[in-house]
Amino acid sequence: MTILRIGLTGGIGSGKTRVAEFFEAIGAPVIDTDRLSRELLAPGQPLLERIFREFGHGLRRADGSLDRAALRRRIFADPSLRARLEAITHPAIGRSMEERIAGLHPSAAYVVLVIPLLLEAGWQDRVDRILVVDCPEEVQVQRIMTRDRVDERAAWTMVRTQAPRKARLSVADDLIDNSQTDGLAALENRVRELDRIYRSTAG
Repeated sequence: MTILRIGLTGGIGSGKTRVAEFFEAIGAPVIDTDRLSRELLAPGQPLLERIFREFGHGLRRADGSLDRAALRRRIFADPSLRARLEAITHPAIGRSMEERIAGLHPSAAYVVLVIPLLLEAGWQDRVDRILVVDCPEEVQVQRIMTRDRVDERAAWTMVRTQAPRKARLSVADDLIDNSQTDGLAALENRVRELDRIYRSTAG
């Protein structure tokens, strides 16, 4: 039986990581493409060496790792650079994701695929259902400013370089409203509700 694929997405600062942690806590397999990206761009990996060749060896830290903050500043300032980066990384991440899915235990009813740039990558056809974690853009901005210690202008730039909130909501099969900063209990309950739905659907 083919495993049910749940594409978990949402804007930067929406709370995707917390939602994924709740799914993991109740035993659902989770594959996070951001984690895959970090593995593929670890020191010594061929993909990282290609990034240095394409974007400059000034992004190489003394320990051989990628200066992610510097790269992030560059791609948010120049959409063409971001497109070049994604053209290099997305195929490799996609292959790694498929390998991880193939290695899941046959008894798994469904898998949560955390794909922040699901729409931007055009990966809607790689999943069976799309779960969107949503909150107002103003909330995203405040969370980004706190988390990344950037000013409001930089935070808004990060938000606006991603797919519009309206576009994400238009493709959502399931929705988690994560507007409240203190709504962890409600968030966990919603994850458990979706877990029951996904197991029933897969069954």
